[in-house]
Amino acid sequence: MAEAPGAASGDALAQHLTLLDLERIEKDIFRGQNRNIGSGRIFGGQVLAQALVAARGTIRQPDREPHSAHGYFILEGDLTVPVVYVVERLRDGGSFTTRRVTAIQRGRAIFNMSASFHKPEAGIEHQVEMPEAPDPENLPSDLDVLRENVHRIPPALRSVLTQERPLDIRSVGPMPLFHREPSGFVQKAWIRAVGPLGDDPTIHCATLAYASDHGILPTALKPHGRTIRDADLMAASLDHAVWFHCPFRMDEWLLYVTKSPVAAGARGFAHGTFFTRSGRLVASAAQEGLLRTGIRRPPPPSAPDPSTDESTKRE
Repeated sequence: MAEAPGAASGDALAQHLTLLDLERIEKDIFRGQNRNIGSGRIFGGQVLAQALVAARGTIRQPDREPHSAHGYFILEGDLTVPVVYVVERLRDGGSFTTRRVTAIQRGRAIFNMSASFHKPEAGIEHQVEMPEAPDPENLPSDLDVLRENVHRIPPALRSVLTQERPLDIRSVGPMPLFHREPSGFVQKAWIRAVGPLGDDPTIHCATLAYASDHGILPTALKPHGRTIRDADLMAASLDHAVWFHCPFRMDEWLLYVTKSPVAAGARGFAHGTFFTRSGRLVASAAQEGLLRTGIRRPPPPSAPDPSTDESTKRE
């Protein structure tokens, strides 16, 4: 089955874990399901997370966990077709392991990723300070805000934007969907899984990779008072990278701080950092995306949630 069924209450996390439970077809080849979270095409964070799981599935050493992954979105992903992940073993060293993963549908590559894994080592340490933010308990969930304002959501989007999610996201400040004024270059949100994820570090890393694609590209639209669902805007992920600095749990609150230092040439760039509640910087992400304006077309019947980046098509 290519697409996982829609989520009822409490099922979204189970479906997320199903997406990460890849079918091993043969040596170094895996197959994954898809889930529609609103755009009508495969969410880029899903492909990134599944590719990371596929790469880890070819490594025998139990102490190797990812420290970085870099991916390019090549073609739009079709929700109705399973994604096949082909892993190439580039290096198996004493401290580092390197893999290249190609995600394929109908014989064509839709995504390409290189990932590096490292055994734990001690060394020098420093980090920037975590910015101030209200405690997540004092903020409403984005899902609750969407449901309370369902009358302000276009009818075609109401069901997909208010469905259960595997992540509890709590934006610091107004949600982009309901805030059209230029509002700086920085966005903050608390994020965690809606339930326990177990103790496998790979699942936590893959879930953070999945989460890192939520809201990062829309940060480049904040200075302009725009949203990804604008009818005259074409938005698409072009590439995405994530770095894992130290251990963390994705079922505990992390503050995701995204910043967009530049947009030019119909492309926007943003980077983000994940902090634990104690202020530890545990992961970073970066993305460049297409932001093409002046498009004359009606809005699609199921446009992306402006708080996420769900497009995987490169024009």
